[in-house]
Amino acid sequence: MEEYHDLDLTIDVFTRILDTPSMLKLEAGIVLQAYLPDALGALQLLTEWSRARVARGGAPIKVRVVKGANLAMERVDASLHGWPLATWSSKVETDTNYKRMLNWALTLDNAAVVKIGIAGHNLFDVAYAWNLAKRRMVTGRVDFEMLLGMATAQAAAVRADVGQLLLYTPVVHPHEFDSAISYLVRRLEENASSENFLSGAFDLATDPEVFDREKSRFLASLAALDDRVPRPNRRQDRSRRLDLGAPTAGFVNASDTDPSLEANRTWGRKILRRSATSELGIETIDEAWVDDPGRLEEVVAGVAAAGVAWGREDGATRAELLDLVGQGLAAHRAELIEVMASETGKTIAEGDPEVSEAIDFAFYYAEQARALDRVEGAVAVPPRLTVVAPPWNFPVSIPVGGVLAALAVGSGVILKPAPQAHRSAAVIAEILWKSGVPKSLLALVDLDEGSLGRDLIAHPAVDRVILTGSYDTAALFRSWRPDLPLHAETSGKNAIVVTPSADLDLAVADIVQSAFGHAGQKCSAASLVILVGSVAESARFRRQLVDAVSSLRVGYPDVPTTRMGPLIDPPTGKLERGLRTLADGESWLLKPAALDDTDVLWSPGIRDGVTPGSEFHLTEYFGPVLGIMHASSLSEAIEWQNAVDYGLTAGLHALDVDEIATWSDAVQAGNLYVNRTTTGAIVQRQPFGGWKRSTVGTGAKAGGPNQLVGLTTWRRNNHEPTSSLSLHGVPDVGVRVIEATRSVLSFGEFDFVRSGSASDLRAWQDDYAGSRDPSALESERNVFRYRPHPVILRLSTDGRMADLVRLVAAAAVAGAPLSISSALPLPATLVQLLRGADSPVRVDEITIENEGLWLARASAGLLQGQVSAPVEDDLALIERATRDSGLLQLGLQNTVALDRAALLEADPTTRLDGPGPGVYRGLRVRLIGGDPAALARAVAGSPDVAIYADEVTESGRIELLPFLHEQAVSLTAHRFGNPVAELAALRL
Repeated sequence: MEEYHDLDLTIDVFTRILDTPSMLKLEAGIVLQAYLPDALGALQLLTEWSRARVARGGAPIKVRVVKGANLAMERVDASLHGWPLATWSSKVETDTNYKRMLNWALTLDNAAVVKIGIAGHNLFDVAYAWNLAKRRMVTGRVDFEMLLGMATAQAAAVRADVGQLLLYTPVVHPHEFDSAISYLVRRLEENASSENFLSGAFDLATDPEVFDREKSRFLASLAALDDRVPRPNRRQDRSRRLDLGAPTAGFVNASDTDPSLEANRTWGRKILRRSATSELGIETIDEAWVDDPGRLEEVVAGVAAAGVAWGREDGATRAELLDLVGQGLAAHRAELIEVMASETGKTIAEGDPEVSEAIDFAFYYAEQARALDRVEGAVAVPPRLTVVAPPWNFPVSIPVGGVLAALAVGSGVILKPAPQAHRSAAVIAEILWKSGVPKSLLALVDLDEGSLGRDLIAHPAVDRVILTGSYDTAALFRSWRPDLPLHAETSGKNAIVVTPSADLDLAVADIVQSAFGHAGQKCSAASLVILVGSVAESARFRRQLVDAVSSLRVGYPDVPTTRMGPLIDPPTGKLERGLRTLADGESWLLKPAALDDTDVLWSPGIRDGVTPGSEFHLTEYFGPVLGIMHASSLSEAIEWQNAVDYGLTAGLHALDVDEIATWSDAVQAGNLYVNRTTTGAIVQRQPFGGWKRSTVGTGAKAGGPNQLVGLTTWRRNNHEPTSSLSLHGVPDVGVRVIEATRSVLSFGEFDFVRSGSASDLRAWQDDYAGSRDPSALESERNVFRYRPHPVILRLSTDGRMADLVRLVAAAAVAGAPLSISSALPLPATLVQLLRGADSPVRVDEITIENEGLWLARASAGLLQGQVSAPVEDDLALIERATRDSGLLQLGLQNTVALDRAALLEADPTTRLDGPGPGVYRGLRVRLIGGDPAALARAVAGSPDVAIYADEVTESGRIELLPFLHEQAVSLTAHRFGNPVAELAALRL
């Protein structure tokens, strides 16, 4: 038994095998680890079982007692899951428990049925055990054991004293010796620890300080010896009624169910038995059915009215409700897992963490709701009505996250579930209503996906739509209503890069989990592996990968041993191609196959030889099929990883810190994972959301610090200007922008820009600069950071020049490149500054154009390119700036002529009915004044264009966000549980 989660299972398997009649006479052995408080109870259980076995004519058993060799990984396991540490917390407690076990075992009655193997190198403990065995006359029922090759002189001394010594060692086939390396490394690191006896064994006879140290440790452990049977540290029991007391201060992630405990496994088996015939949510979903436009209008009007009233409540009041919801979700964990298993095929191992995530959303967004009231320099204006349109594949966590985010910002909510998961949504709604959310504020609406679905999404009363689904669905929603404020997490085509420096054993395990968890039916699934250099030629890697994937137990979720569940529907379209059809040059390493006549239960597949630019390289399939690509270098692998339209998750397996640094700086994805799985994002620890076509709209990562900010409209906090002209507290880049425009700003405008730029600096220092790791786990770094994002600033005729100046200063703080389009003349000194070699911000383009030209360029898909006809070149701009006194007067007669006809004359292929495919990629436009709906119509609602159109405020917390890209990096910072200093120090 190596790991805690194997303890009672190992004992169960051991006793079941030996209880078979043919094994009655076999004297077999098992190992118990004294660093577990559970060990003495386990020894007593085995002793009584063996006593009964001997009584019916069977052989006694042997128990080897060791201190424990997996402490570092037990610490990792506990910290990642939020569980208590399974082991004793100190070495002296372990040493005491070791003696406690020997003291109980070495009696005539107990030793008669259980022979004890006393394993260890601590000579004090060996001597104690030998003297105890002699005093109690059980020396014939004791073996002394040591690891071969460790402390040979001490081993010889023990053998000479006790008369015999058993040496043990791991045995592997020579061709698989590298698979034993991790075990050997763990043992070497364990023995080298300053707390381990062997660290001073060679100096024991010659160094009095070392002897006294070990003597003191021995006496301290002996002084604490008693005859109690310690209780396990882990005592979670999901079958017990939850104590729903007040939530703790500060956000703490919910603990997943601990499967190492028999009580929880019993609880889980009952859930799965119920899931086979579950009818949870049926009655509620029937009541939620909307079958005509009139009824839909009633629901929309009612929730919008309730949302207006709810929006008047402060953040603290909304947070109180979310705290109650979190408690309610925790109390109904079993029902949520049951309905997910019944309706969407979730295994219990997949469903349980999803409930934890839902609970986390409640408590985390409660904290964030309180923070909304404390944003300086801006006032939040809640939306009246938000529609949440979740997917079926995460039927609890994603809808709960969307609903609670909307409630947290003060909005009424309509939850429109996916058809395959409407019962799960019904159970969620029931729990939220029971927890205190008024039915008038949260409506569950199940309706036809066609005309009524369109009526709901495009309804003018809908202020926000939160979508998790495909990019195509986002495009469909925008085609219904181009100006729809859509916040969407969409598709992903995700790859894991494996370099020659990687630990291939760990890489295989993480690839399998990343690719085939949830049967590959998640946008974060790794459907590509890019093998770099020699890894592509590694027979061992391929053998292990094929063996691991082929050994996955595929089945239905009501079978507890199922590791990979069914597809939600029989495969069609691209998924069917992915499971059945190879492209030229590809071959099956493991061919997928339908396992029954339902066509939803499929074995997983691996295809080799995927080529750059091929369909499998670029297409999201959403199913259990993995492709392998071969890259000659890390740079080539990164190029292929970035080549897809999406940028959701990306993985790397490499132990070389330079490779990790190079990769993490270059890869284009919202969530990066190093030496771990690429799925399983956790609220606050790894906020979830992508780049490029994996995200739509102006929103932010789910479970992150900006999600609520992005769901709220912000307006200026008007106040009287201060009387000072001082620029104290303004960043240097802001000072330069202000000095370049001071002559054209009124005093009030100057004060607004100055105050906003100072707020930018505070927000940058407090929120956005550097990398933050709020979870602060020793074993895993979870860094949240920001990257500059290019933005187009558009100043319309009714916009304020001061707002443009204020945003230019914000972009400079964020380091974001700009393109500027203005319907008004720009201050010449500002243009000089921005066009200068030492400009505080990179400006790629400045155009002066009226609204018609601006919209024409947008409609033609030219906002990211150069103007089709020249306005004035840089030299002319500078010359005019030096002549004019204050304002740069560009000849608008030159630009007005650049209308739709001129665009067509310049390029007859130009489309003026909206941008064609591939025209825009992650374009952000910050409007100052103007009509955002007109721009949205001009780009035909393209999901690739994000339009920020709120009032420009003084708040740096708000105004910096359009210029920044969120990115979460999760990096395993240990080897076999021991922290790696180079990884801890790696700058991310």
